[in-house]
Amino acid sequence: MAEMHPLTQAVIDGDKATAVELTQQCLDEGEAAASIVEERLVPGMAVIGEQFQCDEIFVPEMLIAANAMKASMALLEPLIAESGVKAPYTAVIGTVEGDLHDIGKNLVAMMWKGANMEVIDLGVNVPPVKFAEAVVEHEPQLVGLSALLTTTMPAMKGTVEAIRATGCLLYTSDAADD
Repeated sequence: MAEMHPLTQAVIDGDKATAVELTQQCLDEGEAAASIVEERLVPGMAVIGEQFQCDEIFVPEMLIAANAMKASMALLEPLIAESGVKAPYTAVIGTVEGDLHDIGKNLVAMMWKGANMEVIDLGVNVPPVKFAEAVVEHEPQLVGLSALLTTTMPAMKGTVEAIRATGCLLYTSDAADD
């Protein structure tokens, strides 16, 4: 098995200071910001995702790793923007109306950014009309609705209805057609 790049390992370990230091080192050595994301950071979060899926780690460890990636991304995002590289996909994400929790939303948004998506983060307590307006304005390929509280889950239905009312097509699986 090939040895992991130290930056990838720093993300897996959730070592924010080392991740930032190694990100800067990669930049100083001439690596392109986009390739650092694709070849160093995303593979680290992929390992974290696999570990989470296998119950080897839990949400706190995933958040620690995500914070290490976020710190590295703070150095890279301005460089990616300067380079004129346009993300191939756009995503809109927010926490539905009535819910103020954002940890899960922030984690997903960061992972999407790391996967080279432009992410429009609407924040928390977002009314359905704001999601609908963002879908019309940004024409995303992906919309993420976050809700932690079971009492706010009905807001998801209202948000989907508001988006559908815009005339924008939402993805439906073949199973939904049965």
